[in-house]
Amino acid sequence: MKKGSVGFKPENLTKPDIPSTWKAIEALYDSGKARAIGVSNFSSKKLGDLLQVARVPPAVLQVECHPVWQQPKLHAFCESKGIHITGYSPLGSPGTGTIKKEVLKHPVLNMVAEKLGKSPAQVALRWGLQMGHSVLPKSTNETRIKENFDVFDWSIPEELFPKFAEIEQERLIRGSEFVHDTFGAYRTFEELWDGGI
Repeated sequence: MKKGSVGFKPENLTKPDIPSTWKAIEALYDSGKARAIGVSNFSSKKLGDLLQVARVPPAVLQVECHPVWQQPKLHAFCESKGIHITGYSPLGSPGTGTIKKEVLKHPVLNMVAEKLGKSPAQVALRWGLQMGHSVLPKSTNETRIKENFDVFDWSIPEELFPKFAEIEQERLIRGSEFVHDTFGAYRTFEELWDGGI
């Protein structure tokens, strides 16, 4: 955001200075005020660029990750660099996608859920855990919160896991607020996501 700006509007956004920002974050790490540091919504390219200038590499990358947006290339890149992925919207932010792309309504999740006697939400969360991610589900419903915790004493069987690779991929959280053809940090979605849209 531009200094002194009020409100999240495209004209208030500036292109981030990632090297300077990361240097300031490293200073917090060095001072002991942060035990680990990380980034959010970085593509493999942005992460690679950061690693070129980082003295302390990020411990974690927080990104949209669920069965309908699996990001296998980003996952492989992070694994090769020792960066942990935390998946936000692991349930796909119900209501944000088209009916065809609603994660919890996807036929693969529902088929697996039915076979295992679990909910589609539990299957989505368990998928993330078995992929090696941490997952950050959000709910204010007590029953669903309890259900979301019931994902640790079972697993998706090996023979069902390949079904997830058949799911057509689509990013549900596009970052529209950061893209504007005149104002803002990025002019196009291609520029924002470095072609990973």
